[in-house]
Amino acid sequence: MGPRKPELFLVKPGAAEVRRDQMYRTDEIIPHSGIYRVLHRQHRLPHEVTLLRDQQFPRCAKCATAVSFELVQAAQVEQEDVSDGRMRIVLYELPELESEGDEGQIAV
Repeated sequence: MGPRKPELFLVKPGAAEVRRDQMYRTDEIIPHSGIYRVLHRQHRLPHEVTLLRDQQFPRCAKCATAVSFELVQAAQVEQEDVSDGRMRIVLYELPELESEGDEGQIAV
């Protein structure tokens, strides 16, 4: 039997002490793996991303550090060891999405 693959599962309310009302900023250390709501200051509506504990909250490609993060749903990764050669993907920067009016236009 080989090594177990990491599994992501939701943390039931009350199972862990997780503050959902706290806001976080770019470059702070992510305290809990889970789904975070991303709030940009001006250019974009809120959206959600999945982030892993002990990484840094990413910057935005357009507004840099003018974003904040709020935990929506904590998740626990059973086995975060990637020594078995598997690749881990880390989000370092939130991509800038094209606005609806820019679709199909080519910048010259």
